[in-house]
Amino acid sequence: MAALIRRRLLCTSAEAAGRKLAVREVTKANFAEAVEEFKEDLAGSDFVAVSLQKTGSFSAGWHQELPFDTNDTAYLKAKYAAERFQVLQFAACPFSIRASKLTAHPYNFVLFPRDELKMGMPSYSFSIQTSHMAYLAQEGFDFNACIYDGISYLSKAQESAAKVRIGNPTPGNYVVDSKVTHTVADTMFIERTKSRVKNWKNTCKNSSLRTDGKKCYALLSSLRKLVMGTELYGSRPCMNIDVCSERQVQLSLEMLKEFSDELVPVIVPAKGGGTQSVRVFLTSSKEDKDFFERELQNVEEEQNKRVRGFREVIDLISASQKPVVSHNSLNDFTSIHSKFISPLPGNIEEFTGSLSMVFPHILDVKHLMKNIGPLRKVTNIPAAISYLNNHYFAPIDLETLHEENEGKSHRHNVVKICYLFAKLCTILKIPENAKPIDYHLLAPATEEYTNISNPLSNIPQESINEDIRIWRSNMRKISCNHLAFVWGFRSGYTAGMLKSMLQTSRDIFSEDFDVRLVDKSCAIVVFRQPGLSETFLDVVSNEDICGSLREMVSEGLRATSYQTYKRVCNLGLWEADLADSLDKALEHPDYNMEADSTTNRREILWSTDSMINFDDL
Repeated sequence: MAALIRRRLLCTSAEAAGRKLAVREVTKANFAEAVEEFKEDLAGSDFVAVSLQKTGSFSAGWHQELPFDTNDTAYLKAKYAAERFQVLQFAACPFSIRASKLTAHPYNFVLFPRDELKMGMPSYSFSIQTSHMAYLAQEGFDFNACIYDGISYLSKAQESAAKVRIGNPTPGNYVVDSKVTHTVADTMFIERTKSRVKNWKNTCKNSSLRTDGKKCYALLSSLRKLVMGTELYGSRPCMNIDVCSERQVQLSLEMLKEFSDELVPVIVPAKGGGTQSVRVFLTSSKEDKDFFERELQNVEEEQNKRVRGFREVIDLISASQKPVVSHNSLNDFTSIHSKFISPLPGNIEEFTGSLSMVFPHILDVKHLMKNIGPLRKVTNIPAAISYLNNHYFAPIDLETLHEENEGKSHRHNVVKICYLFAKLCTILKIPENAKPIDYHLLAPATEEYTNISNPLSNIPQESINEDIRIWRSNMRKISCNHLAFVWGFRSGYTAGMLKSMLQTSRDIFSEDFDVRLVDKSCAIVVFRQPGLSETFLDVVSNEDICGSLREMVSEGLRATSYQTYKRVCNLGLWEADLADSLDKALEHPDYNMEADSTTNRREILWSTDSMINFDDL
């Protein structure tokens, strides 16, 4: 992949000016036409960038990814947001880079989870964050067009469930299993069914029945339909083979292979799941058989398109195997997995395994930015582009956005991702001999260039101007075992006030430590020396405490380890205040402090993923 990127990103020409690039707005009305154009653009491109606009991102401040989150807790937070909030706009932009020219084909798909099949799918309800709605309104987002003309969809899991409930017939394919032997009952079923099919086929081919007059033929046709279960599909006769199990389905398909030159089997599913019958069609020739099979495939594909909706775009991107470029991969792909693939797994390992089957190559520009020191913590794409333009000579020839898209930042945000990606890869000069590493969604960057960003890159920073934020030089790595959470202090306390009161309480606070507020109800205490967090927790729970700490505990101060915070995320205790969530985790009937402190301590100590990059937090 690195060689591919290198070949595409040798940029020497000046920035483009004056040409206009229009973002294609896609709704239900023009979706079919736009998908065909998108397919062509995707086939001729080397990458595809994606950007999502949702109805919200987090319900409380501590629900967002924080500097002390591990891979596990960061994923659980992203999972919670992905399951609650709805994707209203999905921007996708196939793009290629030749020399210094960036060729982009941006599309903005407007989505709405409409229950078009009257099955309660894809969604009965979703949450809305008011600030996001206000932002969309300021951007001129048309809520009426979204609700009435937004493109609906079903995930792969929902599509499978819908097909069962709809009951559309599907072509029957026999699966050979050499290990299975026929029982006496199997043999009797095969012979009985074979005899019936032979008689039906011979009767249908006996053209002499059609020469005895219309009335006689009509009478015989009615009797044949009643007795043999046969009918006509267009000009082709068909009959049903009733089955009682999936085993009989396979036996029927196995038997019908003897008549494969003329007969076409189709599986008719039952409404409640399983198979109702095997429907057999008689064709007049090999050409007619081939034509009929293509006709069945076309009908099935049209039905699938109607069921899939927008997910057809996701399937096209997946099938293309093109690298997918994102600016916020964790949040974007948890939403994509939840809405368009299947329900999110309970842990990060299963999630990455499932996602890699659909998108094997994911590139996060935030990870590439980590290789340029001042951009290691930039969340604003225009700010990152501005910094690179001012400090590096890496010209990219890109058409400017059309006037009709001005003020609609999400629509052209995906184009800016393409531009930023090209800039970064040019500056970083990815070597031709660099090899793609294995897919690890959230693994730390053990290689200079990896597939995707590590969410633990939220490293505290300081601002060097209004747009650019950078790391401080004294970045440290702190084990999760060095952290403690405290809550129950007086309202209005600042981090500095809490630190001052703790410093005067016990000898343990004479060592280097720091305090930061997580939200208004809870603070995190960071100890630089091993073992001090455990000592602090013991002191808080000891009745012999004295000084200001004793007064704070008597007023309701509580403290716990990082393991309780992990338990909060695992249990899904997403209260508005972190303090309430910690209380519930400690009171949970399955809570076991000893199990947490042993199992999770080993996990943290043995895995570098559990080390958090920490500055002044």
